[in-house]
Amino acid sequence: MPTKPIDRLLFAQGGTCFFCEAPLSPAEASVEHLVSSTNGGSNSDENCVVCCKALNSLLGRMALKEKLRVVLNQKGKFKCPGGGAGKVPIQTTVSANDRLALVVADLHKRGSQRPRTLKTLTNTINAVFQKKLTEHEIALLLGKLEAQGLILVTGTKVSYELPPIDA
Repeated sequence: MPTKPIDRLLFAQGGTCFFCEAPLSPAEASVEHLVSSTNGGSNSDENCVVCCKALNSLLGRMALKEKLRVVLNQKGKFKCPGGGAGKVPIQTTVSANDRLALVVADLHKRGSQRPRTLKTLTNTINAVFQKKLTEHEIALLLGKLEAQGLILVTGTKVSYELPPIDA
């Protein structure tokens, strides 16, 4: 029996993503805590599943309730933000709200290392989505972040007013 958590979970899940059931190699796989460690979740196999890195980045430190909402928003067969089965481009698989949640989750993960300029934030968003969004889509995300008061752009500088993770 494999001893590393990722190998053990991949074996138990038949080598597929817990959410979209797409085949996963150990290099593409990431351990997702159903109840995140920051929310008191354990590292036990009962609380952990394997999914693609893009999905883990999206779900990150979200509360279980928020994670369920992301899954339920798919309304049918789960579409993985990393492409999953069939490698569907990210822009056709992730709703605008899920994109925003993915960016906010990434910014939370960065803590004090968040981008401080508009150019760096744009590059960060581009990287989160594996350079699959258009400039217009990135601009729309930036606009939503600003409209919701999550970022404040002053000239080329960016400051943050992100809600607490447990919000």
